[in-house]
Amino acid sequence: MTTSRDYYDILGVARNADAATIKSAYRKLAMQFHPDQNPGDKAAEDKFKEINEAYAVLSDPEKRAQFDRFGKAAFEGGAGFGAGADFSDIFSEVFGDAFGDLFGQRPGGARRGTGPERGADLRYDLEITLEQSFVGLKREIVVPREMACETCTGTGAEPGTKAETCATCGGAGQVRASQGMFRIVRTCNSCGGRGSVVRHPCKACSGRGRVKRERTLAVSIPAGVEDGTRIRLAGEGDLGARGGPPGDLYLFLSVRAHKLFERDGMELFCRIPVPMTVAALGGEIEVPTIDGGKEHLSIVAGAQTGRRFRLKNQGMPRLQGRDRGDLHVEIFVETPVNLTAKQKRLLAEFAEDCSVDSHPQTRGFFDIMKRFFEGGGETPVR
Repeated sequence: MTTSRDYYDILGVARNADAATIKSAYRKLAMQFHPDQNPGDKAAEDKFKEINEAYAVLSDPEKRAQFDRFGKAAFEGGAGFGAGADFSDIFSEVFGDAFGDLFGQRPGGARRGTGPERGADLRYDLEITLEQSFVGLKREIVVPREMACETCTGTGAEPGTKAETCATCGGAGQVRASQGMFRIVRTCNSCGGRGSVVRHPCKACSGRGRVKRERTLAVSIPAGVEDGTRIRLAGEGDLGARGGPPGDLYLFLSVRAHKLFERDGMELFCRIPVPMTVAALGGEIEVPTIDGGKEHLSIVAGAQTGRRFRLKNQGMPRLQGRDRGDLHVEIFVETPVNLTAKQKRLLAEFAEDCSVDSHPQTRGFFDIMKRFFEGGGETPVR
């Protein structure tokens, strides 16, 4: 057919509409007036052909330019659209991504169930210690995965038999059918798109060609990995269907909380008690390190709780690098408990002998408190 209406009016777009607007308008109208949506409706079928004719011109930059200059006269003399015009290619191009499931197709034109299909990816969760994260490790893991059936070597057919070419599709995996004015390609229902039919399925795998088996894998965890690290093992997932490639295995690592150290990237943090006498007089304490060793740390006389020290290059290694972070040590002064009578007597004598200069923070606090209550310092809240 050749319509007498203006193509822009048919699609309901302005004459300066861009290609995306024209395509969007076409999709909406073609969906509304498609013959399958309006069976037996001759008016809807004519409207659908009119919509396709308009889009065939306006979606082609050269034809659109001719139409804008000469109108429909540009397509007279054999260049127009006759009564037998077939717009199935236009419809398939525009709706191929939206109606892939309806017509047995996937975006890009690949039909469902035909050809090789990639296997599924798998996930394996592995918990390691902070020490193992520090040095790295090699570990064997057991992963259940889809593998080729040993009995039929993946064919799905009982040994001594083989798959036969599908009589319905002739081995193509697809069948073509006419639906109104369109030629539709669907996945063959007889063979499920494989192109072949197994008359005598393998008993070991029920004709699937694949079985679930446990496989032992040796994996290497590099030094410096952090909690939440994901490692991809290519090709170690489930076997693909119809000769397709296997999927991948993703190893998700979690690092167990440590009793001594906390981690922040390459930096380690440790909180260590210091006896009251060492904090008062000064001395030396031992600090554990992540590699199992010890470092000696000098405590200055009069050290207070919260004092921090840094031990360089005693932290975690950089992933796939040579440098290391630091170890940050925070001390807290421990008050002695479970004192003997002698110890209590000695501490009492020590307290009597102390002056206000021995506790400058205490003195400063009480000075502020005194001014507060006398009204000479901080203003009380009313």
